[in-house]
Amino acid sequence: MSHEIISRYFEAFNTGDTETMLALVSDDVEHFVNQGDMRKGRDQFAEFCAHMGVSYREQLRDMVIFVNDHGTRAAAEFTVHGEYLETDPGLPEARGQRYVLPAGTFFALKGDKISRITTYYNLQDWIRQVAA
Repeated sequence: MSHEIISRYFEAFNTGDTETMLALVSDDVEHFVNQGDMRKGRDQFAEFCAHMGVSYREQLRDMVIFVNDHGTRAAAEFTVHGEYLETDPGLPEARGQRYVLPAGTFFALKGDKISRITTYYNLQDWIRQVAA
């Protein structure tokens, strides 16, 4: 079941189906963004998703999902193929630059909901790619 939840989450991400992503997270989900602040709760996660949909267009490829024996923890390794659409405050100016980044996400699961999402990628690599 845990593998299925994580697979559905990433399928929803790749199709831009924020409603499904929100349905898969707990009301009190903790969302840790790479080199950013933690967001707590489904509402803050929804705000983040809305912002990402405006500033970036991304597809996650080469997905490998790992789940522990108890189904309470999961991780995924993938490659982000993206386009920078609208300037994010404090970051380089967006001009439709394309980028490719290795990345990973760690999850905690409670029952049939994702209760924690922690994503990592090399921000300096991304900045080099979009600044070039």
